[in-house]
Amino acid sequence: MTTLTPQKTYSLQDYQRLEENSMERHEYHDGEIIPMTGGTVDHACIISNLIFLFRLALQGTEFEVFGGDLRIWVPKYNRGLYPDLSIFQGKPLLNNDRRDEVLNPCLLVEVLSSSTEAYDRGQKFRFYRAIPSLQIYLLFSQNEPLVEYYHRRENDQWVLSSKQGLDGAFPLPLTNREIKLSEVYKGIPIITELE
Repeated sequence: MTTLTPQKTYSLQDYQRLEENSMERHEYHDGEIIPMTGGTVDHACIISNLIFLFRLALQGTEFEVFGGDLRIWVPKYNRGLYPDLSIFQGKPLLNNDRRDEVLNPCLLVEVLSSSTEAYDRGQKFRFYRAIPSLQIYLLFSQNEPLVEYYHRRENDQWVLSSKQGLDGAFPLPLTNREIKLSEVYKGIPIITELE
């Protein structure tokens, strides 16, 4: 007869201490520590392109762009999550003065992979929606030039629109600019061959 070993739960303080010294990133799910999976070359290229494009578009504004190493804390669900990219209006609000945990993104980005797509669309988005400052959630496909664009309205409803194809562009409502999908997917061989 096989006996199951009970899953160890961690206090938030234990998790934060472990994460400070870890070589890998882990999300915190109300006592459970979940290791983050590694990305592909295409995933890393899309993120690099987005960071460059967002920094360029937001230059001279009050918005700051950060990559995937900055943990977002969601108090309502007791979760520490790592988006692929985050944007803040003004300075990030630190969680209890921790320099590695912030509370107030206005835009979050995930680049979908086969192992994370269901989570990024479902449960993770539910956690993100509990962040009062969050206004925009962007999901980018790795397999085709496609962005799904969620925008929060005043009545806390999320409206979805999407753009597809290398000739498409999506608005960046933090400014009055658009970002072209051909620039987001630049350097991705399987996608740029579609041109």
